[in-house]
Order: sequence, then C-alpha cells, then structure tokens
Amino acid sequence: MFNLSPHYFEGLNYLLNEQPDKAIEVFVKMVEVDSETVETHLALGSLFRQRGEVDRAIRIHQNLVARTTLSLDQRAQAMLELGRDYMSAGVLDRAEALFKELVELDLHSLRALEFLNTVYETEKEWEDAILTARQIETKTGARWNDVIAHYFCEMATEAKEACDYDGARRYIRNALAIDEHCVRASILEGNIERTIGNCRAALLAFERVETQDPGYVDEVITLMYECYCELNKPDRVLDNLREKHGQNGGLKTTLLLADLIQARRGSADAAVFVEAYLQKQPSLKGVLKYIEIERSQAKESALARLDTIAKVIGRIVERSPWYKCTHCGFSGQKMHWQCPSCKIWSGVKPLQGLEI
Repeated sequence: MFNLSPHYFEGLNYLLNEQPDKAIEVFVKMVEVDSETVETHLALGSLFRQRGEVDRAIRIHQNLVARTTLSLDQRAQAMLELGRDYMSAGVLDRAEALFKELVELDLHSLRALEFLNTVYETEKEWEDAILTARQIETKTGARWNDVIAHYFCEMATEAKEACDYDGARRYIRNALAIDEHCVRASILEGNIERTIGNCRAALLAFERVETQDPGYVDEVITLMYECYCELNKPDRVLDNLREKHGQNGGLKTTLLLADLIQARRGSADAAVFVEAYLQKQPSLKGVLKYIEIERSQAKESALARLDTIAKVIGRIVERSPWYKCTHCGFSGQKMHWQCPSCKIWSGVKPLQGLEI
C-alpha cells in the first residue's frame, strides 16, 4: 500500500485554508524528497497556473505526461491539466490537440469536451463548437439548444458583415429552428432586412421579440420606430409604442414615447406621461428626462435650480449600466449576448427601474 508523506496532508491543509503560497512551499520540498508522487505534481502545477506562473505549470505537467510509469488515467489527468495550461497561455492549437486526444481515448472526455468547446468559442470556430456541444449533449443529456442558436447567430453575423445576406438568413433560420425563443436571431433578421431596405419584413422580425422575451422589447423599439418612419406611417408609430409601453415597455420605450408626445402634443402632456411612469417604475434616467421636459416649460427663475439637479443626477447616471448578467453580476452599458466575465450565453439582461 502506498504511504503518503505527512507533508502531502500538510500541503492539502494549506490549500483548504486558501493559503496557496505556503502550500507551494510544502509541495516543492516534498517533490525534492519524492519526485514520483503524481498527485503532488498535479497539485503543484495547478497552483502555479492559478498564480499566473503558466510556464512552470506547463513544465511540471509536460514532465508528467512524458513519464512511462504513470497509469493510463494518471497520464490522461496530466494531459487534461497540460491542456488547461496551454489555454491559459493562449496556445490554443496545442490545447485543442490534447483535448481531442482525450476525447478519442474516452478518458476524462466530458471535461475535455467542455474545454474543447471553450477553445472553439475563443477561436470563433462555430461549426466545431456546434459539433462539440452536440457531443456534450449526448454525454450529459442536457440540452444546449439555446447556446447552439447563438453559434448560428455568430455565423449569421459574420455572413452579414461579408454582405452574404442569403447565408445570414440561412443561419438565422437554423437558430430559430433550434430555439424559437432566440431573441438575438430575430433582431439579426430585422437588421438584415432593414439593411436591404425591406422594412416590412424587418418589422415582422422585431415584433417577434415581444413574444420571445418581453424583457428585450426596449432593444428593438427604436429600430421599429425607424422602420415605421421609413414606411411613412407616423400614426402607427404612436399606436404601436403605446401598445408596447402598456404591456412590456421599459425605460427606452418610455423615453422615446415621451419625445414623440412632446413633439406632437407639447411638454405638459409629455411631463404627465413620464411622471406617471416614474410613479410605477422609479428610475434616475427617467427623472432626467422629466427634468428635461420640465425645463422646456419652466420660468427663468426655475431654470438654474433644474440645471443643478440635472447635473447632480447626470453625474450619478453617466456611467450607470443598462445591462447586468443574472449569473455573475457583470454590468455594462453595452449589450453582450455572451457575458464577458463568466462567458454564459444569454445571461446579460436589460436593467429596469432604480438600477438605471
């Protein structure tokens, strides 16, 4: 029976108590005494990678992979860790080769597939990412339809940028066939139709968003307004906005509708409209709009006070986010279909209320 050194447990204790520096000192001493302890090498390499010392982690794991005395499973684990080292170092081709070999050997294959999928996302190899996602589905039974729909949307975006609109439409159809609730696909479709001057088709795509996820209505409301203007249907603009606002409209819908009411019926009606919204859904950016409207009809003596209040609130909301990830809490002013922080797809959602 293999007897572990007491230093091994000492090092593990440091790890459990989140003292990696002391753990490394113990493991280094231990390796000098017993260089054949595979678990120690793996733990040490992992610690180096976590500390950002990827070159040292790579050397440790390369040495393990090269050993002929390791069991098949031990070597596979060392290969998995070496692949993670290469990912951290940005050497994605080597990481990909290691993970693919593990999948072929069916050793630690689920973890290897997950890391391989990350590699393909990073390299924007979307077709390979789809194949890998399907393999993960087979192994776990979990559905990846929503993620795969995003992969098709990525390919549609690339096709759109290359002015291959037929190809983009094809990818969008694939995305919607896999996930009928894919808001991103509908927005992409609407933007493509607008680009080629087909505003009626664009409106149909944008209107689909409300049934897919009402929380994203604000993301298309300005686009819909522009389409109606291009179709020379100003009355339909107001009717549609009122309908959207009454059902699922957020702050952007409110601000746009306030501008239209002010232009058509005057500042007094617009102020009443925004005030009613703020009573139901408090919002600092909404307050700024209210002050802006009030300023247009205020007496000279009140302008300075309104300007002071607007400047104070403006400083507060100037950098306030419009979006927040429901998974990790990342927030920002730009919409991301994949969270830049936790890499979850569809995790970033438009904010409502006091948060904006």
